Order: sequence, then C-alpha cells, then structure tokens
Amino acid sequence: MFESLELLPPDAIIGLITECRNDPRDPKVDLGIGVYRNAAGETPVLDVVKRAEQRLIDTQASKAYIGSAGPADFNEAMRDLTFAGTVANDRVAMLQTPGGSGSLRVAAGVILRAREDTTVWVSSPTWANHVPLLGGAGLNLKPYAYYDETTKALDLDGMLDSLRGIPKGDIVLLHTCCHNPTGIDPDEAQWRAIADVIVERELLPFVDIAYQGFATDLDADAFLIRELAGRVPEMLVANSCSKNFGLYRDRVGALFVVTADSNARDVVQSQANNVVRTIYSMPPDHGAAVVAMILDDDKLRADWIEELTEMRERLCEMRQLLHDALREEAPDHDFSHLVRAKGMFCFLGVSPEQVSRLKKEHSVYMVDSSRINIAGITADNVGHIARSVAAVL
Repeated sequence: MFESLELLPPDAIIGLITECRNDPRDPKVDLGIGVYRNAAGETPVLDVVKRAEQRLIDTQASKAYIGSAGPADFNEAMRDLTFAGTVANDRVAMLQTPGGSGSLRVAAGVILRAREDTTVWVSSPTWANHVPLLGGAGLNLKPYAYYDETTKALDLDGMLDSLRGIPKGDIVLLHTCCHNPTGIDPDEAQWRAIADVIVERELLPFVDIAYQGFATDLDADAFLIRELAGRVPEMLVANSCSKNFGLYRDRVGALFVVTADSNARDVVQSQANNVVRTIYSMPPDHGAAVVAMILDDDKLRADWIEELTEMRERLCEMRQLLHDALREEAPDHDFSHLVRAKGMFCFLGVSPEQVSRLKKEHSVYMVDSSRINIAGITADNVGHIARSVAAVL
C-alpha cells in the first residue's frame, strides 16, 4: 500500500530549528520558531501555571472523559475573556479544542456542513498554516489585500476595496491582534471601517485570536470581536491559550460560534460536537483545567495578568532594541516598521537571498519571507543580529 507515497520535505519552521540546532558556530540566533522566549532565551512554564497545576494535582478526583465540547467552566471563562458580555450567552456555541489549530479545523468542519461551496477569504499574507489547515479540510480559500510591502504598513484602502468585492455570505478570516506574520494591526478606527464593510456586504467574520494580551492588553486586543458582536448576526472565533498562558504543548484552544438565536446555537453546538467526535472524539483536559482555574480565581488571575504584562513588555523592549541597533549599524535604511508592529512577529524586510546569506554567513536563522520572532532577540544577541543584517543589505 505505502509504496505509492512520496517523501515530503520537512516543515520549513521545523527544518529551520533543526538546522540552527546543528550549527556549530557561535553566536547563532534562531528567529524562526514561533514560541515566546524570555531574556535567557528560554520558554518557561509560567509561575501561575505551576501553582494552578499543583492545585489541580491535589484536588482532581478523576480522569474520566469530559465530553466532546470540553468542560463548561473552561468554555464559560474563555467566552467571558473573549466577549466580555458583548453578546448574549444563549447565542454562543462553545467548545474546548486542541489548541488554536484544533479550533480552526473544527470550525472548517462546521462551515463545510453548513455551506459546502462557501469561500473563506484570508489576508495576504496570513499565518503559514491557515491555508493548508483550512484548505486541507476542503474549504475554498482566496486572498484579500492587507499588507503593503513598500510602506511596510497596513494597506487599508486595498483591504476595504477587496472586502467590498467579496460576494455576500462569504467568510472573512481576520487576525484581531498581533497579525501573523506581519505584526501590523488596524487601529480601532480602522477596525470600525472594516466592520462597516463586513456589515454592509453581509459577510461572515471568522476571527482568529491567538495572542490576546500580547499587543496592548486583554481588552484592547479583543476590540474587533466585541465590536462585531453587537453588529453581526453570526460569527466564528478561534482562540488559543498557547502564547498568553505558555501552554504550547498542552494544546489548549477554544471555538466560539455566535448564532442568530438560541435555537440556532443548539443546532450548531450539536453539529460541532459531532465534528469533534469524527476527528478526535474528546479534547485533552489538563491545560484547559489549568486555564479555568486561573481565570476563575481572583488571585491567580491577577498574577497571570502580571506575568502576561511582563511578556508583552519584553517584546516591546526587544522591538525597540533591534530598531535602535539597526539604525546605528545601517543608518541609510528605515526599520521603523519594527516598532509599529505588535506581538511576537513581523517582517524584517530583507530579500530571500539576504535571508539565505544571514544563515550561511552569520548563523542568523529566519524563514525566507524574513518573518522574525521578536522573542528570539536578547540584549546579548541583538548586536550580532544588527551587524549581520547590515552586512547583507
């Protein structure tokens, strides 16, 4: 049977990690992998997570199945964190999922059951896994304008024109904050203009919120979702706890489907639960139980927000640090977009050939698009990064 299969190349990011790890040179810098790192270059378990985990170990009485939708306390806590009461609870179908990717995949299954011939429009560019994940599920995907490579800024006019040309009823996938890969987000006024077109064209918003708390704060980063909640009859929201809780390997995510009324909510909930049964049957519990415990306990929640703030502030500091170092090493080049961007990612703004030289000549690793993970920058390596970039410009 398997002799008909062909060997596939490794995932670009995974391959880059391996290549960097095996590079014997010093210094070397990995700016590709999409995880948060602290000043020591480590991805630690949050202190508040450790405390919640210990409490869970001490109190959890069973490992029995929890149902296809996951635990109610997690779903309700994440719903409140995301929507903050801007939509009636009886209109929201809720599921805990295996990470944000699981949320997107379950959403794709529900969409295909509801309207098989619909098109999902994604930003150009978008997260590298959006297209294979959603397209691999069977959805038809098309791009809309988003990023201006010349100005390294949001192409708002192009985006609005694109959205106005989308057929009524189609789906628009939006990054509510910390756009991956560009790091360039619309401001509140721009989001309102985008929402106006979505409402006017009767489009279905599908919002991916993988970095809540990493851009400005928990409330500001959910602005788009809460703005749309009061203006559209239906929408989908895919949430992830990988970054803001540091629960990467525990795979904790959530899917919310806002429906027109409670009857439609019950139908969608039943269909989503059935999609889950056909893919992975039940979601993993441990990470979700930890998140629910943190969000429902005032002290743990306050401590989590403090740790989240520290992570966000470090990312801002590293953006400024790299910008200032590049301004000194390459004064004839404009890198101001680095400090305009938000979150973990942005485009450095060099060519694929220059990316290759950075790797071969200087042991600075990033994907060909020049998307970099700001969390890979430290006070110790920023000088090497800036000198290396200046050398290949």
